[in-house]
Amino acid sequence: MTESAPHDGSSAAAEPMPVEVRRSARRRRTVSADVRNGTMIVSIPASFTRAQEEEWVARMVSKLQGRSAGTADPAAADRALAHRAADLAGRYLGGRGVPGTIGWVTNQNSRWGSATPAHRSIRLSHKLRGMPDWVVDYVILHEMAHLIEPSHNRVFWRLLESYPDTEKAKAFLAGAAFAADHGLSGR
Repeated sequence: MTESAPHDGSSAAAEPMPVEVRRSARRRRTVSADVRNGTMIVSIPASFTRAQEEEWVARMVSKLQGRSAGTADPAAADRALAHRAADLAGRYLGGRGVPGTIGWVTNQNSRWGSATPAHRSIRLSHKLRGMPDWVVDYVILHEMAHLIEPSHNRVFWRLLESYPDTEKAKAFLAGAAFAADHGLSGR
């Protein structure tokens, strides 16, 4: 059962988009948001307190505004990805694996990302947008590791050992893929 309530969304935007909060008894911990017909729909567990609701509405409004800002200027979004990749390479790969090009693509439906070592290029599926930063960071690192070691061998997996959220991100992506494959995405 889902309960809906309007929300003004004014805490996160100068010109607020209407926000509808949907409480679901079936949700335990997950929160999702989407824009439909000019209204942001934020789905939360029915057990959330009003304070948790306010916190998550603000987070999701901010995240969706960032997502739409990123799609308005694809070149700026790709530049932001390049800076993010360079930062991650410096922190976790000893500065190695920085791509020559990295960008969001909409034609990648069976993979989260792909790398072409010969061109030092990385493409990330648009389906990653809106996922937690630590998941997107893992996918970027995974693809940068392929620029260093193309195979999923022992050397490749050692490259990712320094990233603390590797296993958690792999589990998250497996769950997201399962949900999408079984029509459980909540959208």
